[in-house]
Amino acid sequence: MIGTRQLAQFNIARIKYPLDDPRMADFVDNVARVNGLADQIVGFVWRLQDDSGNAMGMQVYGDPRILPNLTVWENVSALERFVWKTVHNRFFGRRAEWFEHTETPLVMWHIEAGHRPSMNEGVERLEHLKAHGPSDHAFGWEHLPAAQHWKTARCGAPTPVLGEHAA
Repeated sequence: MIGTRQLAQFNIARIKYPLDDPRMADFVDNVARVNGLADQIVGFVWRLQDDSGNAMGMQVYGDPRILPNLTVWENVSALERFVWKTVHNRFFGRRAEWFEHTETPLVMWHIEAGHRPSMNEGVERLEHLKAHGPSDHAFGWEHLPAAQHWKTARCGAPTPVLGEHAA
């Protein structure tokens, strides 16, 4: 697939409580489940992870309370399907329980197939989006005409959930 474009996404979330706090248990206890589901979704390519199998131990912005997430997808449809049409959406809907509000928590950009973006690249793209607004260099859901699920999901419309069998 050399020469084809894929979609990179980087998002951050600042936790309200330490990861070992009982109020974070539902989130922490399901990270492997949700990541495992992503790994199986058609169109998933790659995610940044350390030896733990996730990126929760990686530091970004010099703040151990900010959790990073960096993934690559074949296309926007695959990312949307994972975010809005799987059990991930249930946890996303509960984000206010675990995370502080972040004005611009997510950035996406197109990459050449085979490229694995670094954490620094994700941070640079997010900062570019915050400073300059959406462009081909860094954008959010609204910049992707093919993206449809995010529009109804952000309005609170119920979404059918796939992957309930995932443990």
